[in-house]
Parts: sequence; structure tokens; C-alpha cells
Amino acid sequence: MRVEQIYTGCLAQGAYYIESNGEVAIIDPLREVAPYIERAEKDNAKIKYIFETHFHADFVSGHVTLAEKSGAQIVFGPNAEMSYDAYVAKDNEVFTLGDVTIVALHTPGHTMESTSFLLRDKDGKDYAIFSGDTLFLGDVGRPDLAQKAGVLTEADLAGYLYDSLRTKVMTLADDVIVYPGHGAGSACGKNLSKETVGTIGEQKKINYALREDMTKEEFIEEVTDGLLPPPAYFPLNVKLNKEGYKPIDDVIKTGAVALSVEDFEKVANETDALILDVRHQSEFIKGFIPRSIFIGVDGGFAPWVGALIKDIEQPILLVAPEGREEEVIIRLSRVGFDNTLGYLKGSFNTWKASGKEIDTLRSVSAEVLEEEMNLNNVPVFDLRKPGEYDNEHIVDVPSTPLDYLNNHINEFPSDKDFYVHCAGGYRSVIASSILKGRGIHNVIDVAGGYGAIKKTGIVRTETVCPSKLK
Repeated sequence: MRVEQIYTGCLAQGAYYIESNGEVAIIDPLREVAPYIERAEKDNAKIKYIFETHFHADFVSGHVTLAEKSGAQIVFGPNAEMSYDAYVAKDNEVFTLGDVTIVALHTPGHTMESTSFLLRDKDGKDYAIFSGDTLFLGDVGRPDLAQKAGVLTEADLAGYLYDSLRTKVMTLADDVIVYPGHGAGSACGKNLSKETVGTIGEQKKINYALREDMTKEEFIEEVTDGLLPPPAYFPLNVKLNKEGYKPIDDVIKTGAVALSVEDFEKVANETDALILDVRHQSEFIKGFIPRSIFIGVDGGFAPWVGALIKDIEQPILLVAPEGREEEVIIRLSRVGFDNTLGYLKGSFNTWKASGKEIDTLRSVSAEVLEEEMNLNNVPVFDLRKPGEYDNEHIVDVPSTPLDYLNNHINEFPSDKDFYVHCAGGYRSVIASSILKGRGIHNVIDVAGGYGAIKKTGIVRTETVCPSKLK
């Protein structure tokens, strides 16, 4: 028996490859399935099952394509309803894989079909649980994504989650390995650990949601407290995961089209496509196509695309580092953005060399910001997440999370310069590009973000007192 975690940092997502005696199971595969097929071929093994822990909201799973290419059976847990051929397992149903078995443990709460898969070794001993979004390391799945008007509330789902954890998960032996669906950075929980593998025993000690003396009422209160609204693309990804989607090969074929400057401009004008610039922020600042949006491929790329570009059907034209165009198209497709129309051949250098109009972004150091704050009392906006802001921030600077930038547009002054910062400079350039695209050109980026501000020691900061830990 061999278990391999295939972790994708951009999505903070864990897929799993399990092989035993020539048979393979894949759990929660990514959209691009070739690596799983190639790995099985290398092991001289056949993919038998594709286990889905639930209908994912934060990414498009590769289950449909992988089943078509490998002949494997897709398996969901109870309550799952989909538009393609798949097997809906019963609670505690056992699946044989080579010399081992995998048990479907129905663990509703994050969603009603959520199911954890328990791997038992050849001797029948519980070895590992693939907990999907039911149990994370240090946290549990958010219970607000599967609400149904008049039927289920987030409190109802949290109650189901409490029961699932205590009757199906916490009853396992302490040495059982926990392989979660996500790690730190995922929007599927509130405070996930940076670790990606743990044990049941460890989680009983450190996970707030697994306290032995915790009542259901306390659990519901704590799990639902502080939940931020989910990204807008979540329900759209759920729909794709339920109904199916275009093969990834077709998405690449239509998207990986090299366009000359003239053709790029023509397509942009004729289709109302969004120009997405994915180069490094240091390059974007120095010059970019007017009204293009920056979301760098080397940051938290796909989740930010999903959070900030509301419609997954939005036509997209790419300005990408040369040689990385196909990679970007694949990463867009992971969150359901399949409508890439092509990319600028030669990247931004070609556009600049053609003599076409370009735009730039003003960016200053933390020292310049300090001087301006002292002399002119300039407006400053903190774009980090609420948790980062609460931990420490500049005195009198408001919290304006990038995730919800659209809700704060009217707060940015139009009659004078203002400054934006994040933690390191990635998110502030994203925000600046969006603001400039809306005609707000008096935005100034603070290079290096809060990290640079704190190092100078010249700007007064404060910490919000954290809530009492229970």
C-alpha cells in the first residue's frame, strides 16, 4: 500500500493517490488529470475509483475527465445528486482496493453529501482518514456553503458537523493519520494549519472544534462566529462539479492562441474581454496595457481570480510571462474560468515596442509613506484580511480587505492622492489595477507592504485585542 498526497499550494488543496497491488484510488483530483494517469501507468496499475469527498466550491475537480480517460468509477457519499454517471455510496459501505479497503463514512455538515473515506490496511486496521472539508488540521469546514432557504441554516449544518465529528471521526484511534482536503490559505475554513498531515490524537489536543467537553451549542457558536462571506465563484464551481464541464484539453486548445498586438487589440475590442496581466507585480508597476487587471501568477493566483472576477464565463485575454501561458490557462480552469481567448505573443514587451499606449502605477517606499503621513495626514487603506489587520495595523488606518474591494469603492477619495498597502505588495498592486481600471488614478502603492512599514519602525501601530480563547 502506498499513499501520496499531491498538494497544490495555490489552491491550498490536497488530492490523494492510493495504490495497492496494482489498483489505484484517487481522492479529490485536480482538473488536469494527466499526472494521475501517468503515475498509475508508471506503477503498472489501474485507476479503479475516484472518490469525491463532496461537491467542491473552491475548485473544479477532475473527476469527470479522469473517469472518461481511465474508466474508473466516480464515488460520492449519500445525498449526492449529479448529472453524470457516478456511484452514490451508502454510509459505512466498504470498497476493496487491492489488498486494502476504503470505507465511506458519511460526515455531513460542511455540505450534506460530505463524506470522509477511511483507509484500512491489509490486516483491517484503521490507517488514515481522508477527511475532505469535514476536518482540517486546526479547524473544521465552514457550515454556511450548503444553506437552503427555508430548509437548512448554517446553524443546522454546524449541528450536523458536530455530530459527524463526534460519532464518526473522534471515535477513531489516536494514531489514525488525518489527510485533510485543504491547508492554510483556503477559504473553506477560518484558521487552517500550515501543516498538511496530522493524526486524530493531535487534533483532539489542539483543534478547538474537537474539545472533549464541548457542547453542541458551544460548537455551533464557535464554528459560525466570524465567518466571512464566501467568494462569489463558489456556487459556480459547485454547479460545474455537479453538472460536468469541458475537457481540459479543449480549454487549453482554445486558450493557448498566440495573438499579435493587432489581433490582441482587435479581440479585446470585439469581445469585451478582460485583459488579465499575470506577470510579477514589479514588472506590472513599470508598465501595462491601460485598464488591464493585475493578478500575478506567482501569488495566490487562482483563488484571487475567483474572488475578484465575478463571472466565470468572462472572456479573458492574457499578458503572461513568455513560456508560462499554458500553465496560466490550466490554473484559471481549476477555478472554472474556461473562456481564455488567447495571449499576447511576446508578452508586454511586444505591446510596448509597438508604440501603443501604456499605463504605469505609482509606488513609494514605506519611508515616503511615513513622511507623507506626518506632513499631510494622507489617506491610507489596509488591504489585508481582517485577521491580519486585527493582529496589528497602522493607527487610524481602516481595514479594507481586498476580498471585498467592491464594497469599499466609494470610500476611496477622488480629489486627492491616497495610499494602499497589503502585507508584502502583491495584493496592493491587484487593488491598484482594479481601481485604475475604474478610473481612480490617484492611488499609490506602498512597496513591500506592511512588512516594509513595520521594519522602518517609524509608523505607529496597534493590535486589536483578540477574543477570549475558549
